[in-house]
Amino acid sequence: MVTKQYTVSDGKLVLVLSEAEKGGCVVTSFLGPELITEAETASAAFEKNRDALRSLRRSRVKLWKQLSRPTG
Repeated sequence: MVTKQYTVSDGKLVLVLSEAEKGGCVVTSFLGPELITEAETASAAFEKNRDALRSLRRSRVKLWKQLSRPTG
Protein backbone atom coordinates (compact mmCIF):
# COMPACT_ATOMS: atom_id res chain seq x y z
CA MET A 1 0.00 0.00 0.00
CA VAL A 2 1.38 3.39 -1.01
CA THR A 3 0.92 6.14 1.55
CA LYS A 4 0.47 9.69 0.31
CA GLN A 5 2.74 12.30 1.89
CA TYR A 6 2.44 16.05 1.84
CA THR A 7 5.02 18.62 2.91
CA VAL A 8 3.33 21.68 4.41
CA SER A 9 4.57 24.90 5.99
CA ASP A 10 3.04 27.77 7.92
CA GLY A 11 6.05 30.00 7.31
CA LYS A 12 7.75 28.89 10.54
CA LEU A 13 7.52 25.11 10.64
CA VAL A 14 7.79 22.56 7.86
CA LEU A 15 5.89 19.34 8.49
CA VAL A 16 5.36 16.11 6.60
CA LEU A 17 1.81 14.75 6.71
CA SER A 18 1.36 11.08 5.85
CA GLU A 19 -2.04 9.45 5.54
CA ALA A 20 -2.80 7.30 8.59
CA GLU A 21 -4.38 3.88 8.08
CA LYS A 22 -7.47 4.72 10.15
CA GLY A 23 -7.97 8.31 8.98
CA GLY A 24 -6.27 11.59 9.71
CA CYS A 25 -2.54 11.87 9.28
CA VAL A 26 0.75 11.08 10.94
CA VAL A 27 2.78 14.27 11.40
CA THR A 28 6.58 14.34 11.37
CA SER A 29 9.05 17.19 11.43
CA PHE A 30 12.52 17.82 10.08
CA LEU A 31 13.44 19.28 13.50
CA GLY A 32 13.79 15.83 15.05
CA PRO A 33 12.84 12.24 14.42
CA GLU A 34 11.16 12.07 17.83
CA LEU A 35 8.58 14.70 16.84
CA ILE A 36 5.74 12.43 15.73
CA THR A 37 2.09 13.25 16.31
CA GLU A 38 -1.28 12.49 14.73
CA ALA A 39 -3.89 15.00 13.60
CA GLU A 40 -7.09 15.27 11.61
CA THR A 41 -6.32 18.59 9.90
CA ALA A 42 -3.25 20.62 8.89
CA SER A 43 -4.00 23.31 11.49
CA ALA A 44 -4.26 20.67 14.22
CA ALA A 45 -0.98 19.19 12.95
CA PHE A 46 0.84 22.50 13.46
CA GLU A 47 -0.68 22.99 16.92
CA LYS A 48 0.19 19.46 18.07
CA ASN A 49 3.69 19.68 16.60
CA ARG A 50 4.35 22.96 18.41
CA ASP A 51 3.23 21.34 21.69
CA ALA A 52 5.50 18.37 21.04
CA LEU A 53 8.39 20.68 20.19
CA ARG A 54 7.94 22.61 23.46
CA SER A 55 7.93 19.33 25.40
CA LEU A 56 11.03 18.14 23.58
CA ARG A 57 12.85 21.39 24.34
CA ARG A 58 11.95 21.14 28.05
CA SER A 59 13.17 17.55 28.26
CA ARG A 60 16.41 18.39 26.44
CA VAL A 61 17.08 21.34 28.78
CA LYS A 62 16.43 19.11 31.78
CA LEU A 63 18.74 16.42 30.39
CA TRP A 64 21.43 18.98 29.58
CA LYS A 65 21.32 20.28 33.15
CA GLN A 66 21.64 16.75 34.52
CA LEU A 67 24.59 15.99 32.26
CA SER A 68 26.29 19.30 33.09
CA ARG A 69 26.32 18.72 36.86
CA PRO A 70 29.75 18.18 38.32
CA THR A 71 30.36 14.62 39.38
CA GLY A 72 31.99 13.71 42.60
